[in-house]
Amino acid sequence: MNLRLSLAVLSLTAATIAPLSLSAADTPAGAPSTTVPSDSNYTGRHAADNQACEALVAAMKGKPCDLIFIGDSITQMWMTRGKAVWDKHYAGRNALDFGVGADATQHTLWRLEHMDVAAFRPKVAVLLIGTNNTRDTPEDIAAGVKAVMTKTRATFPGVKVILLSILPNARANEKMMAVNALTKNFADNRSVFYLDLTAKMTPEGDSWKGLGPDKLHLTPEGYEMWAAELDPLLAKLL
Repeated sequence: MNLRLSLAVLSLTAATIAPLSLSAADTPAGAPSTTVPSDSNYTGRHAADNQACEALVAAMKGKPCDLIFIGDSITQMWMTRGKAVWDKHYAGRNALDFGVGADATQHTLWRLEHMDVAAFRPKVAVLLIGTNNTRDTPEDIAAGVKAVMTKTRATFPGVKVILLSILPNARANEKMMAVNALTKNFADNRSVFYLDLTAKMTPEGDSWKGLGPDKLHLTPEGYEMWAAELDPLLAKLL
């Protein structure tokens, strides 16, 4: 680990991860853009993805929500490519898929503020975010991940957070593995737990086990791998 990465680990983990709310208005001046809520993914190309997410949220209103999956298209695709696995493992567990395609950390922060989820009281939040922050430094991506964790805990008091490693990919793998080296230190094994799914996704040719042709999104097998690693931890927390 280089000096800059080592210093980043210390700076990102020195403070307790307190459940304080983050918004664009109270984000400190000079904070990285990864930590500032942004609605730039809400309209345009991915408007339909956001509308689909809002529809899932609306369908959950008035029902118990014990488990929420928060993230980008990899999370959103539980409802398509991973649907059979979802139905097998989570459809009967009062679970909500809160994923939107192309979300970076700043977009997920905005959705947690502006989509109608504050009344839910999930016991566990499963968080996988950061892979779309390809233009940012590992340190800034890790700061964004931490901001989403903080916002999640502020939105859902008492929630336990399961933070997944960013998955291997052909787009920016070295950078994302550097992010994982930082974010794994966020776990305290009391309120935040780290799940290293990447360790199970062994290289296969020029890709990795569980990834599709784009070398970014999961196959049905990949979602089975995710469930197999996640379920034992959920059994302890739910």
